[in-house]
Amino acid sequence: MIFHKYLGDSKMFEYEKHYMQCKQLNKPFIKAKMNPRHENYYVQIDLMTCDYELSKKEQDEIKTLVRAEMEFVQSHSKFDFQGFNIDKELAWFDGISIEHVDEFCTRLYDLTQTYHS
Repeated sequence: MIFHKYLGDSKMFEYEKHYMQCKQLNKPFIKAKMNPRHENYYVQIDLMTCDYELSKKEQDEIKTLVRAEMEFVQSHSKFDFQGFNIDKELAWFDGISIEHVDEFCTRLYDLTQTYHS
């Protein structure tokens, strides 16, 4: 069984299967889905599948990652970054560029594993 750090543009049953796999392996669930309004990505990380939460330090590091992406989107896209929210169990980001979605999701996952291996 191969574990994917995140799932992107998948069907609902694939997200459900990945969610259950994350739960079994005590890993965060991260999904990326294209937002048809602006053709950038809506990314969500859900830590209810694992037994840890995002610390204040992790939340700050994620905010730094998001701010860099917001600057990129502002200078390279005709659409504005739509917003984000981060708390200890759930975070979402609306407006991740297609150029950076893979890197963003991978870095998001890797960040959680740095503190919670």
